Amino acid sequence: MSPKPRIFSAHSHTAALCTRTHQIAALILVTATFFFTRLFDQSFPPSPCYLDRHLNLHVAKTNDAGHLLWPDRGYGSHLSLKIYVYDENEIDGLKDLLYGRDGSISSNACLKGQWGSQVKIHRLLLESRFRTRKKEEADLFFVPAYVKCVRMLGGLNDKEINQTYVKVLSQMPYFRRSGGRDHIFVFPSGAGAHLFRSWATYINRSIILTPEGDRTDKKDTSAFNTWKDIIIPGNVDDGMTKTGATVFQPLPLSKRKYLANYLGRAQKKVGRLKLIELAKQYPDKVCFPSLSVLQACAWPNEPHPKGFELECPELQFSGPNKLGRVEYFQHLGNSKFCLAPRGESSWTLRFYESFFVECVPVILSDQVELPFQNVIDYTEISIKWPSTSIGPELLDYLASIPDEVIEQIIGRGRQVRCLWVYAPDSAPCSSMRALMWELQRKVRQFHQSAETFWLHNGAVVNRNLVEFAKWKPPMPLP
Repeated sequence: MSPKPRIFSAHSHTAALCTRTHQIAALILVTATFFFTRLFDQSFPPSPCYLDRHLNLHVAKTNDAGHLLWPDRGYGSHLSLKIYVYDENEIDGLKDLLYGRDGSISSNACLKGQWGSQVKIHRLLLESRFRTRKKEEADLFFVPAYVKCVRMLGGLNDKEINQTYVKVLSQMPYFRRSGGRDHIFVFPSGAGAHLFRSWATYINRSIILTPEGDRTDKKDTSAFNTWKDIIIPGNVDDGMTKTGATVFQPLPLSKRKYLANYLGRAQKKVGRLKLIELAKQYPDKVCFPSLSVLQACAWPNEPHPKGFELECPELQFSGPNKLGRVEYFQHLGNSKFCLAPRGESSWTLRFYESFFVECVPVILSDQVELPFQNVIDYTEISIKWPSTSIGPELLDYLASIPDEVIEQIIGRGRQVRCLWVYAPDSAPCSSMRALMWELQRKVRQFHQSAETFWLHNGAVVNRNLVEFAKWKPPMPLP
């Protein structure tokens, strides 16, 4: 005789009557839970930046002190992640990606310029409170490399970079376990991940940190994926970003000589060619020597009929008349607006520099991607103008904006520019603290790849049924 099927009931026991005493106790419990939950959340300092709560910036949440909170949805209520940083000595070939084939490239030599963020992020992670030295407890893994700098200084060529990356990755069991999904790479220049020619084969699932969101113009495909990668700020000169910086003190708007400026090489790109065409329309007002640079020029003392001026000082990058750092920032800060067209790629460092000389950035790059869009409304701190419409109407538009409105835009930018500063994640506002929030959103509880399998007892194995702890390099990559 077969046993009777067991019937599960929502009320298989005799329920006690709900008395008024029970109701009061339940109400007290709910109230106490709410109070202690709020107290617990506020006991952590999740704020990556100090912002005035009354500013019309798109912020998801502020606490009672007016500190900006990263959105709870998808991020969590406080920072809690662990990042393992690969040591340069633990993997054969990693030193080559840091210092070149003969080890002659110093990290200090790579600290300046657009590739400096690669070094800064590495150094700051080594000192971060979110760093772990235990791979088994890590949420994410950071792979240090200074390949842009190393390549520029002759330490490795493109073929060597590609071969060395493949060699390094083949020695990382955790990379193979996840297919690279929990591994972080930094590519700080306009070339982006294309510096590693085989990126699409090996790290197309990894987290890429880059200021560059589009390179389809040159490579026919972009290495940036908005759903897994993170846009980071460009590397602004430390003399401008550090507290109490004395490189340059912004001028009052009333004392600025020019309406707008552009400093940079005049590469044959859409935005920059349009600026050249604009200069050509006023041959008696604007100096225009060649396509190589926009030469120093200034309007005559008499006011221009349309009420605007365009500064385009000559930039000499070598020789005795090389433009110095201080002079560069002085030129930028002598205008109300800083024009930021695309160059070799869609991002431009001038966008970030403009916040520290306190001119309003005017983005002239249609494909540009900007960092930390979950907490910053860029319409409040900048202007973006179609690169196809660069012409006299742009200057007319800029000239029509009252000084008091310009002051308000600059003021709002002044309060968020701390997010462009590569300072420790312990600082209340820094690029690194913001980056920690963005990385926390990428953390996965479970890891898999096409070459990862698992058994009934939870053991993770490879295609040959070898347990994860016994995987030995070199390994075939996912």
